[in-house]
Amino acid sequence: MTAKKGSYLSSFWKNFKSNKRAYYSFCILLFLFFISTFAPFIANDKPLVIYKDSKIYFPIIKKYAEKDFGGFFKTEARYHSDFMKKSLQKAFVVWPLIPYSYDSIIWDLSQPAPTKPTLKHILGTDDQARDVLARLIYAYRISLWFGICLCFFSVIIGVSVGAFQGFYGGRVDLWGQRVVEIWSGIPLLFLMMILSSFVDPNFWWILGIVLLFSWMGIVGVVRAEFLRGRNMDYIKIAKTLGASDITIIFKHLLPNAMVATLTYIPFIITGSIATLMSLDFLGFGMPVGSASLGELLQQGKNNLSTPHLSIIAFFAIALLLSILVFIGEGIRDAINPKNHYRIKKK
Repeated sequence: MTAKKGSYLSSFWKNFKSNKRAYYSFCILLFLFFISTFAPFIANDKPLVIYKDSKIYFPIIKKYAEKDFGGFFKTEARYHSDFMKKSLQKAFVVWPLIPYSYDSIIWDLSQPAPTKPTLKHILGTDDQARDVLARLIYAYRISLWFGICLCFFSVIIGVSVGAFQGFYGGRVDLWGQRVVEIWSGIPLLFLMMILSSFVDPNFWWILGIVLLFSWMGIVGVVRAEFLRGRNMDYIKIAKTLGASDITIIFKHLLPNAMVATLTYIPFIITGSIATLMSLDFLGFGMPVGSASLGELLQQGKNNLSTPHLSIIAFFAIALLLSILVFIGEGIRDAINPKNHYRIKKK
């Protein structure tokens, strides 16, 4: 059993890797995921390490007051201020690759914001004098983690509901489908508009609301697999031998349903990122000031005199959504049994 599983995974990886477009898209996604996950260590207005007066400080992890560096205030040190620059002149300081966070306001611009790309600000600044590259990295982090979390919980709920309907069938399936059809008819955007007047939106709040509707796309796939599989001979034999419903669902039917579900995962992530981006663009998403792809797109719309913002937003969104679609297509082709047969034949 282990050998067969290992050979299947090996065959799957060979098929996926042979699809160059999907494979390179997967490599790009891993790079973006790594960069965005460790965004505070790459783009931050706090130094990584400070060595001053035989003491080592780690501002990226711990907050320090100006008084710790010879100042008079007990408030947190602002490392780009004139006082801190003078205080750290003789100290050994290691700055992140981009010395600005997503919410850092740059006061020493040579012209009014938004500014065009320069060597100091590779992608320029937005209309609030914030570094666009830093905000883009943090926006990728929010989008990717939102898509992954939403996909994880959507798969759990969608697979559970689809398996329950498909296995028991009859009235359970009939009433379950009616509930899904009615629930799917509720407009998400209007619901968000109504709820946003009662609560302040944040990452988990938006995730919970979108999760209420995102799981329904998986139900049909899992339900169809269970309806087809429950009447097969090996399932009837398992019931005759006294196997419980839980054993049949999780051990015999669910693995077959997960093969079909696996191909939908990249597309679920794509749809969830697009949903978050739309909500942010319309002003019903993340809190004001948060780094998001929708907010970056809104910056381009509001500043037509600086077209680089629109161009950056377009390519950033197109890149992320395209590689996810390519990965989904690669997984779908790799799971195809015909491709496995071709690998063995070769």
